[in-house]
Amino acid sequence: MGMTMTQKILAKHAGLESVTAGQLIEANVDLTLANDITGPVAIREMEKAGFDKVFDNTKIALVMDHFAPNKDIKSAEQCLECREFSKKYNIVNFFDVGAMGIEHALLPEKGLTAPGELIIGADSHTCTYGALGAFSTGVGSTDLAAGMATGKAWFKVPSAIKFVLTGKLSPWVSGKDVILHIIGKIGVDGALYKSMEFVGEGAHALSMDDRFTICNMAIEAGAKNGIFPVDDKTMNYIKGRVNREVTAFEADADAEYEQTIEIDLSALRPTIACPHLPENTKTIDDLGHIEVQQSVIGSCTNGRIDDMRVAAEILKGRKVNPNVRTIIIPATQEVYLQCIEEGLTKIFIQAGAIVSTPTCGPCLGGHMGILAHGEKAVSTTNRNFVGRMGHITSEIYLASPAVAAASAVAGYICAPDDLK
Repeated sequence: MGMTMTQKILAKHAGLESVTAGQLIEANVDLTLANDITGPVAIREMEKAGFDKVFDNTKIALVMDHFAPNKDIKSAEQCLECREFSKKYNIVNFFDVGAMGIEHALLPEKGLTAPGELIIGADSHTCTYGALGAFSTGVGSTDLAAGMATGKAWFKVPSAIKFVLTGKLSPWVSGKDVILHIIGKIGVDGALYKSMEFVGEGAHALSMDDRFTICNMAIEAGAKNGIFPVDDKTMNYIKGRVNREVTAFEADADAEYEQTIEIDLSALRPTIACPHLPENTKTIDDLGHIEVQQSVIGSCTNGRIDDMRVAAEILKGRKVNPNVRTIIIPATQEVYLQCIEEGLTKIFIQAGAIVSTPTCGPCLGGHMGILAHGEKAVSTTNRNFVGRMGHITSEIYLASPAVAAASAVAGYICAPDDLK
């Protein structure tokens, strides 16, 4: 029996000719990742286990992004713990304020993730790097501690769902709408511990930023990982970023999938996930009139340059509604600088929005945009659980940057075409 893309990557890293769904394997990892929340836990577990060295100081990434710049004493202490660990073990890829960005946008940008690699991170959205044809997945801090010390991790080989994408996206429809549509279709446990493999002419038509967004939210369907085939767009993205040999894996013609789902991209409409689950989706046509008090454009899901450009296109020459606090967060310093150089930052500020330094901030209710009692937000982030962004009576509507920007102007959730 043939193997899927994911199974081939796992087999290679386990030193096996082949693997099958459900098989337990020990595999070598190419990169381990932690942030200022999960890093300290992993560091303590590693030291508690008696390890006094790391497996490779060039293959560990620590990114201070969740509560950085530090919002309080506790967050400052957590960053200090990561900083001291990085100095002790000479961690090459330590990213602090001034050099950091939101981890899942930063690592691909820095060339630390590449096709065919196996990456684990103590953050559930580590599945983002599947956009590059890598196997990447989130793990617990204890597993990460073992990975940092030994360079190995245990896996149960996942089965897979094949998503055959056809057609092309319509204007103002993006990768965010694709993944919200999928999650609405299969549910938040529809791909539980499975690999979501995206193929077809529609997959190749998607931009890299759209692919990053789709893979980023694979975990919201319960998936172990999401993955796209490597093509010319992939190779163009890593050109000048990745200076090591890479391997592009293709699924075998006889690879086994639990199911195949076909999606016509041209038929999709702007899609919104209503409170309090990412699967609670409606198209903009069926949503009704929902006023919001905050619009957030950013996060590891939608803080890349394409997202910033779309928001700027809509906000240019317009003013945000005085009742809507509009917070725009470029995902990395490089994206922030591009926004300045392209004049996007000026557009945002003239429209009445604020522009933040790169940080996860409001996505997890950390800082930079906490919601009060009863408030509603439209957000390009990835989760809308009860209390995710503030008070337990607040509500989050997940949407694309286009919808979030248009809604900031209108004062209620709408598509760009609905603006006068």
